Amino acid sequence: MNKIHLIILLFLSLNSFAQNVKTSQNDLQKKIDHYLKETIEVNKIPGASVAVIKNGKVIYEQYFGKSSIKENTIVDRNSIFRLYSATKLITTVAVFQLIEKNKLSLEDKISNYLFDLPKEWQNVTIKNLVTHSSGLPDIVKFEDIPYSLEEHEKWTRLYKKPIEFEMGDHYSYNQTNYCLLTKIIEKITGSSYEENVLKNQFPNVKKGVVFSANASEFIPGRVVHHVFDFKKKKYERFNADHGKIHNSGSGLNMTLKEFIAWNERLDTNQLLNQETKNLMWKQFEFKNKKDKFLYGWSEYSTNNINSLGFTGGYMTAFRKFPSEDLTIIFLSNGYKYFHMEEKAVDHIAGIVDEKLIDKKLWAEEEITNAFFENNYTKAIQTYHVVKNRNPAINFEDTLLNIAYTLMNSDRLTKAIKVFEFNVQENPKSFNAFDSLAEGYFNNGQTELSKENYQKSLELNPENTNAKEMLLKIENLSIRK
Repeated sequence: MNKIHLIILLFLSLNSFAQNVKTSQNDLQKKIDHYLKETIEVNKIPGASVAVIKNGKVIYEQYFGKSSIKENTIVDRNSIFRLYSATKLITTVAVFQLIEKNKLSLEDKISNYLFDLPKEWQNVTIKNLVTHSSGLPDIVKFEDIPYSLEEHEKWTRLYKKPIEFEMGDHYSYNQTNYCLLTKIIEKITGSSYEENVLKNQFPNVKKGVVFSANASEFIPGRVVHHVFDFKKKKYERFNADHGKIHNSGSGLNMTLKEFIAWNERLDTNQLLNQETKNLMWKQFEFKNKKDKFLYGWSEYSTNNINSLGFTGGYMTAFRKFPSEDLTIIFLSNGYKYFHMEEKAVDHIAGIVDEKLIDKKLWAEEEITNAFFENNYTKAIQTYHVVKNRNPAINFEDTLLNIAYTLMNSDRLTKAIKVFEFNVQENPKSFNAFDSLAEGYFNNGQTELSKENYQKSLELNPENTNAKEMLLKIENLSIRK
């Protein structure tokens, strides 16, 4: 073969390969698009933006729906989403930046930096804050510490609350931890928490990143947080102001574009060197030897493949699959029936890489969507098709989640049908009968409720809920 023919053949081969790669990526994008559009439609999610980064390249970036239903504005590249608790990832990076600069240590006691703490708080360390193992009272759990309370008074009241558990014993998600990290970061740097983060993690960013834990505050380009009111049968705007004290835990707002850029800086060691990231992504050893959590990051596992990230407000999710060099970002601004940010990330991961397909998750999603998308008869048909396809999977919990979601969304009649079907599918489950009894009770069908609580108790004599509810039903009948 002469050189000219060889060059032509090589050119054609390379061109064919490039076309196949392009077609494959187009197919991938179509599959992700199809999944997201179906899920968004079933759950009536107002708006969302999603990105997939593989091997350092953005292979999928898309925007869906409305940033504001009332104003009829669309989600686009300039739309700013509040990250809610996914903000904690950024705050954790800020902590580890200080560790990398030898200005802070995981072993440091918080009393080294904060001098007005109660005696019981003195020995809590930085690592206990970022791993939610501090045992400190959670600032958001007390009626006498409302969000609207002045900050100094919040701390005054919180300092009087009892310690919840022994430091380091187990994982207990706690907003106090990150409120304290704000104070420590500010003490060390001499600047505000917000200024520190913007300077060290978002250099040269002029717009698209802003701190505000106030949902009612007007920020140009920020999407509206929508909450569905089932009585009014429409979305309402969420207007709660959580206060500046929660900026480090849930107050960062940014565009998908800037989140992608932040991830690139993290991946290319511009924010932290690899050694520091490895420390941050190390598993913390809880005393109970059961809980699993990294330093500020949640750990997940799919088919024995680990990933790490965090979610926020039941609407946002950030996840990294290090071994697959895959990152998925999901941002949304509301949901009607059920939050699905983690499920969306897991499903997309399976579309991108078949090793990450979670068959149980996909089957549960198909069944769930059927009950919220189709009429009851078609949903049951879909259930049997999926069950026949996955004979080893038990869908009792799936059916219960569907039924409770229906019941909580003012669709009690359909919920009872699903509870009844679940009993048919799981006739030996005390929990199935207990849940059906609850549905009947909420519908005023006390005799049927009584019968099913009794059946539940027969299957499990230790079911205290059934005992209490039977006593309650008996008391109601006496009063009549």
